Amino acid sequence: MATFITNIKFSQQGIKDIDHTTKRAAIFKAEAKKLGAKVKEIYWTLGEHDGLLILEAPDDETATAAILHLGAMGNVHTMTVRAFTAAEMDKIVAKVHGG
Repeated sequence: MATFITNIKFSQQGIKDIDHTTKRAAIFKAEAKKLGAKVKEIYWTLGEHDGLLILEAPDDETATAAILHLGAMGNVHTMTVRAFTAAEMDKIVAKVHGG
């Protein structure tokens, strides 16, 4: 499974309904599972971003569907990156020099 890290920023709608943020997170976990993705962790953060989501999915398309679903709920804006483990990175780096 591939890992994706999503920075979350509350929308105006999301901040107005902040009392339900953990309930919405639980709903998203269940919805992501239905789409074939697994939410590994959700953190609420201080600073530039309001939260961080760590998601595993079998492919980019599944991860994209899950994150688009999250965005379509209207409570957050997202910015997602693909993350690589050390083992994955070793395979990638090996290809750089023709390995």
